[in-house]
This record gives sequence, structure tokens and C-alpha cells, in this order.
Amino acid sequence: MNSYLSMLVVGLGVGAVYAALATGLVAIHKGTGIVNFAQGAMAMWSVYTFDEIRKTGTWILPVGSVPVGDAFATALTVALLSAAGLGVLVHVLVFRQLRHAPQLAKVVATIGIMISMQALVVLRFSSQPRRVAALLPSDALSWGGVAFSRDRLYLSAIAGLAAVAVWAYYRFTRIGLATRAASENETAAALFGYSPDLLAGITWALAGTVTAFAAIMAAPTTGLNPTNYTLYVVPALAVALMARLQSLGAACAAGLALGAVQSEIVFLFSQTWWPQWARSGAADTLPFVVIVVCLFVSGRSIPGRGGGETDSLPEVRLPRMRPAVVALWAGVGLALLLVTSGSYRFGVVTTMIMAVVALSLVVLTGLVGQISLAQAAFAGAAGFALSKLSTNAHVPLSAVALLLAGLVAAVLGVLVGLPALRIRGAQLALVTPAGALTIERFLFRNPSFSAPGGEPVQDASLFGLDLAVRKEEDLLRLPFAVMVLVVLLLVVLAVGNLVRGDTGRAFLAVRSNERAAAAAGVNVASTKLLAFAVASFLAGIGGCLIGYSRGQLSVESFGVTSGLAFLAFAYLGGITSISGAVVAGLLAPGGLFFVFFDRAVDMGEYYLLVSGLGLVLTAVLNPNGIADKLRPGPLPKPVRRLVARPRPKAAMGAPLTPASHEGDS
Repeated sequence: MNSYLSMLVVGLGVGAVYAALATGLVAIHKGTGIVNFAQGAMAMWSVYTFDEIRKTGTWILPVGSVPVGDAFATALTVALLSAAGLGVLVHVLVFRQLRHAPQLAKVVATIGIMISMQALVVLRFSSQPRRVAALLPSDALSWGGVAFSRDRLYLSAIAGLAAVAVWAYYRFTRIGLATRAASENETAAALFGYSPDLLAGITWALAGTVTAFAAIMAAPTTGLNPTNYTLYVVPALAVALMARLQSLGAACAAGLALGAVQSEIVFLFSQTWWPQWARSGAADTLPFVVIVVCLFVSGRSIPGRGGGETDSLPEVRLPRMRPAVVALWAGVGLALLLVTSGSYRFGVVTTMIMAVVALSLVVLTGLVGQISLAQAAFAGAAGFALSKLSTNAHVPLSAVALLLAGLVAAVLGVLVGLPALRIRGAQLALVTPAGALTIERFLFRNPSFSAPGGEPVQDASLFGLDLAVRKEEDLLRLPFAVMVLVVLLLVVLAVGNLVRGDTGRAFLAVRSNERAAAAAGVNVASTKLLAFAVASFLAGIGGCLIGYSRGQLSVESFGVTSGLAFLAFAYLGGITSISGAVVAGLLAPGGLFFVFFDRAVDMGEYYLLVSGLGLVLTAVLNPNGIADKLRPGPLPKPVRRLVARPRPKAAMGAPLTPASHEGDS
């Protein structure tokens, strides 16, 4: 019994981090209405700043550095000022511009900030894990026969004091009360002489400072690397939702409790009587379960009056699936494959594969308005299923294995999408990364299901045709590349027909207004689940192609951060159009633009940072994505004659008014 109690206390260390991050999340949401997915990444920068000053006496800036000495007080002061300044900078440059933007733009902006901060940490501090020197007394204590480290109590107290400080700010200060009022009605706050921008900036600075202080104090316990604090935001979101993004005390208590329970689960599952296959990732499943339960209990299957509309998503342009135009673009793709070789051909193939994955987000987010951050997990699940089908089950036809693996992804997509039956918008975006983390830890990192070095994928073949990606000196063979092109064309045609058919109209009705769609006879629940199934299936096809192209699958390619990047690049290209998915493929890491810039200006290590900043700029300046700006004008007359179709005659000789269509793609 003493061992069980000791493990509960041990878990308070990471629980304090959850509590602090949740406090920051609640503080920002109360003051601005924004759910900040970058909360952990922003705190991580301050922790690295503190540790670097303590070790070298140098204050590392995004550009350049300043010697400041290695005193503890100096390091802590500079780190906290950096946290406050970063919060103000994020508000002024990004979220001030997005005050009236749709939820999707705000979610994507926070993801862009998270990607940028993570890339910046790797560039300025390296990607190697760090050990942070102890800051709190860690001598052993014994109480009632239970032994534990003293620092866990201090960390719990720090998390509690942080929550109390933010609560007191909102409860007893005039600025705090004005901030809460401005979050509800900016006009009323302005009439009383308060600047909503100033109040929001103070909120960001306060939340960043409080979170950074607790993260710095906990760093010796949790360790420090560019990933852990970024992922801590997932359980922090879980406990913030338990507090309904309102109660700071409940968020703090829930964070400490979640850390303690996770520690207890890890200890229980390490016992010999627990099945080996169920040990890995079990503790990480808990945040997903917590999020689903909280949102399912508080959500509604059909929103109330005024809550059924999807707020100002980018316009959907119906594609014109003209055979001549499709053949033209197929010829362009084939020509690119024929004239390229080596890394450039691999860039073209990667572009096509990532376009398939981006099309899954066009279906789910662009057409139905359901924000998913788990597409990488579905792609990885299909890829790992493909590996098992080809190496263990020896499925003879690659096409059959590809479809079966896609169905595995579809089933997982429906399971993760079940909360969408009662929740929507940014709240749904909170569920999907938790589901992705569960899949990653329970499947991808489980030694019972996957090998530590990755899963091999056998070469593709079809009716005796060798579609291997490489053979001898040829690193990327043309038959495999053509196969990827054919798959992309089939997916494009399928999505185009889906958008223009009855199912597409049902998707758009749910996207526009769930109450109106239900009143018109659309089954909202089945439509959402169908969208999750179709989108996950397409992501799974993309994951299988990734496996074929690399010959082996590793968990690093399909982690939670990869899922965030998938949504980021899909939004950057244009999440409501087929052409936007192709642009997303061009921009994605490993895509043709990545290869070109890496060879031309050697910017490979800066590409993720540039992508994150570009994502933020796109969310602020052009919510419709890059493809909207690239849409061409009228084609030359000879080309128009080539692709023109006979126009149907209108009744009584009235001229036809064309619907909104997507370019000539």
C-alpha cells in the first residue's frame, strides 16, 4: 500500500505542470476566448532561456545573444520577462488581428505559433534533451510510512499559488474584472474607458508568466526537450475542460489529480500480473477519456438556437471535373516525374502523397467544418496495418492490402470522431490531439505491436507488375511514382464527385447550420461520422503510400505534432478546395518546394520555422489559403475551346447562371 501512495505523490511533479498549463489556458480563455494550443511551447522557450543563462550566462534571443551572467535571480527574471514579452507579442502581432476571425483561423494560428516555437528552440538550443539542475529541496520525507521527495509538495504548492494569483486578479482587481467584461462585450468595456487590446495583452502576459514560472520550477523533475512541453498541452487541455475553461481552482486540482493518477496507472501496469500488450500508453489514454467524457456530458447532439452555425469558414468552391482538364493536369504530373530524378523526383512523389492526406482534411474540415488534428495518427495506423498485412498476413495484392489498411484508419477515425456528435468547433479540436496521442502511445510505441526500429513495408506489386520504390541504383523508380500519381488522380476524382453529389450537399448543410440541416431531413450524426470515416480512409491511403515510399514506418512520422503540421499545411494551401490540397502537398516538408529551397538556398533546417510563420501570416491575412490567391483568370480562347462542354439549354430560353466553381481544376 505504501508503494501505491508513494507513486501518487511522485505524479504530483508532472501534475504540477498540467495544472500550471491548465491555469494559463483558462486565464487566456476567460480573458480572450482563445484556446491556446501553443501554451506549452511558449512556456518551453522560457525554460530553455532560464537553463541556458544558468549554464552559460548568455541570454539567447531568436536572433543574437546577450551576456547577462549566470546568477539565479538574473536567469529567473529574464526568463519571466521573456514569457511576458512573448505573450504580448503574440497578442499584438497575431490575435489582435484575429479578434473577429472564425475559430478555425484562431486554432490554426496557435498551431502555427507552436510549430514556430518548437522549430526556434531546435535552431537556437539544439534538439538534444537537457537535464536541469535541481531548484527545490528534494530530500526524502516520510509520513505515515509513505516515503516521497519534498520537491513534489513544493511543486504542488507553486501550482496552487499560481491558480490563486490568477483567480485573485480576475476576482479582486478592476483590470481583471474589466478583462472578463471585455471578453463578453468589447463595446461595453470600451464605453467605460478600458481598451480591449490592452486588457487582452495583459492577460497574455500574465498567463505566460505564471505558466513559465511553474514550468521552470518543474523542469528538473520533467526534463527538457523540444517535444515534452509541447505535448503536455494535451493533458492540460483535458483538465481545463474538466473545469469548463472557467474555474481556475478546478483546473489546478484536476491537473494535480491527473498527474497522480497517471503515475499510479504506470505503476499498476508495470506489475507482472498485468498483460504485457496493455502496458504501453495506458496512462496517456486517460486524458482522451477525460476529454471525451467531459465534452460528451456537457455537449448537445443538436446545438441550441444561434449555436448551429459554423462561424465564417472559408468559402467552398465546387470543382469542375472536366475530363480534358483532369487529363491535362495528369499529363503535367507525369511530365514532372519523367523529367526529374533522385531527390527532385522524390519531392514530386511526396507532394502527391501529402496532397492525398490534405484532401482528407478538405473533406472533413473544409466541407463539414469538423476540425481534426489527428490525421497523422490515422495515416500511421493504416501504414502499420499495411506492414502487418504485407509481412505477416501475406496479402497477395497490394491494392487489396491498401484498401484494408485504409478501412482500419476509417474505423479509428469514427471512434475518435464520436465526440463530434455532441461537440463542435474549437472544442472538437481539443479531442482529436488527445485521440492521436492515445493511438501513438498505445499502438505505435507499444513493443507488443511494433518493433523499436520501425515496421518494414514490403514493396508494392499488382498482377505481377513490380512497383518497388527502389531497385539497385534507382532510388525512386518510375513505375512506383506513376502508381502514386494514379492514386492521387483517383482520390481527386472521388472527392470531386463527392462534393458535387448528394453527400457533398449534406456535408455543406451540416457545415453551414446543423439545426437547419436537421430540419431539412439531414441526419447530422451519420453525416459527421461518414465524414470522419471518409477523411480517415483517405489519410490512411496517404499513410500507406508513405510506407511504400520509405520501405519502413517509424513513429516519428505520425506523432501528434505531425498531425498538427498536416492541418497547418492543408490550411496554408487552402482547406476548402482540391487545388489547395495540391498546394499543401507542394509546401509540406519533403515536398517539391522543400527540396527546391533546400537545394537552392540550403534552408532545410529553417523550413519548419518558415512554415510556422507562414501559417500564422496566412491565418491573419488570407484565411482562404494560398490556392485562393493562385486561382487563374480566364483561360486563353484556344484552351477554352478545348475544354469547353456543351451548355444545356435553359427552359424558355433563359440564360443559365453558373454556380460558384473552383477555377479550371
